[in-house]
Order: sequence, then structure tokens, then C-alpha cells
Amino acid sequence: MTQISTATPTTTSGRKVAISLRGVSIGYGDKAIVEGIDLDIYEGEIMFIGGGSGCGKSTLLSSLNTLRAPLSGSIKIDGIEIAGADEDTLQRVRRRFGMMYQLGALFGGMSLLENVRLPLEEFTTLSNDAMDDLARAKLGLVGLAAHADKKPSEISGGMQKRAAIARALALDPPIIFLDEPSAGLDPVTSADLDAMIVALNRMLGTTFVVISHELASIFSIGHRFAMLDGARRRLVALGPPLELRDSSPDTWVRRFLSRTPSGDA
Repeated sequence: MTQISTATPTTTSGRKVAISLRGVSIGYGDKAIVEGIDLDIYEGEIMFIGGGSGCGKSTLLSSLNTLRAPLSGSIKIDGIEIAGADEDTLQRVRRRFGMMYQLGALFGGMSLLENVRLPLEEFTTLSNDAMDDLARAKLGLVGLAAHADKKPSEISGGMQKRAAIARALALDPPIIFLDEPSAGLDPVTSADLDAMIVALNRMLGTTFVVISHELASIFSIGHRFAMLDGARRRLVALGPPLELRDSSPDTWVRRFLSRTPSGDA
């Protein structure tokens, strides 16, 4: 099969690159899961990254958010190289993005307000009142202003995801990573969360990088979809989700995005 080109030059699109990957291989020890990833993620887009089970999407996320170094290649966030960077550089880059983990990762003994305050306490020297005001403002952005004093156990799963996004927004980062944001949510709550992500993207201009294989979300809010294939250990498709589903030259990509059973032609 012909190797596809997955990197779109900035000069062609006229858009600034928020995250750039060149020749990136990811894995564990000396075993690569995916190799040779070339990918540009542009400012202000909603990029979904996904694929079949074991395709490497979670491992890629851990390299993008600086928790695991890639096996090889270059990863730049806002032009700053993070592959092999020292801790001071990584700390500077970490202020450029927010992270929402799959299960929210809220601290159960803290209120929502206190959870959202945490990045402000770590990275700023603001007064307590100023941090409270900012945390309440972020909760307001996700529709939780009235629930600021509640503990995570006192709100629904969908609200916990919203609170986790509010915390990710605390430092006004230009990039937000979302790890399986719809996991465990019913279809209506998932659709509401998708609508909120779109609203934040339009209001703030935030770049969202979403790790997910939820087709409803990919098709409804994804600007582009980057598909990994663990069997071939590479990035096999990149583009608008509906276009990939309907006209990708790769049979596996079309089957995945159309939910075609493996026994069907």
C-alpha cells in the first residue's frame, strides 16, 4: 500500500502549528508501538487521535504531555523541543497546556473550587482571593459556578469531566489534552460535553487534542482525525473524519470509521 503523507506544511495552510511531530516513534523500552509519526496540529483546531485497541494512542498522549519521552524523533510544543528536554524546559512547556485525564482525576477530599485552584497554587503567586475568583470563573465557563463548593462525589460523572476541564483551563493554556472525555458517559451527556468543547474552542481559540475512538464525537466536533494502526505500527490516515470515512484509500480506515464488521467486504 502506498505510504500516505501526513504532515501538512505550515506554508500551505497559512496556519500556525501548535504541536509538531517529526519522525516520532513511541513505545516501551526498546519496543516501538508506532514509528515514524509526522504530524502537525494547528492552533485553534480540534484534533482527534485514535485507532483500534493497542494502537498506541495513550502512549502517544503520554509523550505529548511530557510524561514519557518518545523513543526517537522530535516533538515541539509552541516551537519548543520537548524530546530530551531538561526539567526546566519541560516545566515551562507544561504551562502551555492543560490536561484532562480519562476519569477526571479530581481529588475527592477537595471541593471543585479547590481542585481548579491547584494549578494556580503551583504556578502563580496570586493572592488567595484572586485564585478563588479565577477558579470560579473557570467553573463558570463549564457551567459549574453553582457547584464550586461541592465535592466530586456529590456531582455526576459528566459534571466531574467538566470540572476536570475547568482545572485544565486554570492557567489559560493555548492547548488542552483530553483523554477519552466521553468514556463512561451516556449519549446525551456525551453530546453536551462535545458541545461545551466546541463552545470553548470558539470562545477561547484553544487547541484541543482529543484521544478517543468515540465515532459520534469524532464526526460531530473533530476538525481532523489522526488514525494510528498498531498492526502496521504507523499513522495511517489524517484528515476530516467524514472524508476519511467515505473516501480514504485505506480499507481499514473506512471500515473503522463506518463500523463495518471484519467479516464484511
